[in-house]
Amino acid sequence: MTSSVPTERTGAARPAVPAEHAGGKRRGRRSYTLAVGCALAGLIALVALVSLFWLPYAADDTSGGRLTGPGADHPLGTDKLGRDLLTQLMTGSRIAFEAGLGSVLIAAALGGTLGVLAAFAQGWLDDTVSAFLDILIAFPTLLLAMLIVAARSATLGSAVLAIGLAQSAVVARLVRILVKRVLAQDYITAARTSGTSWPRIVAGHVLPSIWPTMVVNLALQFGLAVLAEAGLSYLGLGAPPPNASWGRMLQEAQATFTTAPAGALAPGILLVLLVIGVNLVADGLRDTLDPATRRRRA
Repeated sequence: MTSSVPTERTGAARPAVPAEHAGGKRRGRRSYTLAVGCALAGLIALVALVSLFWLPYAADDTSGGRLTGPGADHPLGTDKLGRDLLTQLMTGSRIAFEAGLGSVLIAAALGGTLGVLAAFAQGWLDDTVSAFLDILIAFPTLLLAMLIVAARSATLGSAVLAIGLAQSAVVARLVRILVKRVLAQDYITAARTSGTSWPRIVAGHVLPSIWPTMVVNLALQFGLAVLAEAGLSYLGLGAPPPNASWGRMLQEAQATFTTAPAGALAPGILLVLLVIGVNLVADGLRDTLDPATRRRRA
């Protein structure tokens, strides 16, 4: 027999929702979020993968005519230089994933290592490391990109390096906090008392405890890296022509937006869909992988 609770206004009894039904609805919403995110990001990833092996036209082919409309030869039309828009969008999807994955790998490797080392710092060294990470986080990514571009050149590699270095400070601070929390647990003290070395404790206890949170954070950092690369390309600090970054496409199409809006709308929509998809994936992974979140929402 199900229990009843009074309604807020009338005081009349109404059936209480069984806990297992509410939990099932929450799990359904989490699964739906993850599925939608994977579908959005996966579709664009498939386009990026196809662009590695096939493109409708060469990236520097300007034979399509200036600002032609959609047709049999050019399904989405051409830009102001006569380049095929579909080709540029496919190339831009590949550049977006290269920038996102490259930046996340740099941030995970460098930030993860620094974060683990910083977690073992004590006293004044701990305060110094914490302040240093805060300074790096406050350092603008755009300014860092300008410095790297000045030392190297305006390339996709320079943009990825700048974004990865900027994100590594965020990852390092998060890893430091998570590792310190794990090191304060009683089972870590017991492991040290039994003679287990620090490297084995880190590999066997610390990393398995923090990886769910790190996966979610790196998924979020991927979306931020894609946005950062688009912003840098918009300012001319990303991949140079004929590489068709979505940010560069937006910059080039702004002058012809009123006469040929597809050149700006298409890369903008794809950029938004990719970031939304990645954020939905991160949200779904958080609910799936993080035990604390599962317990809190149960």
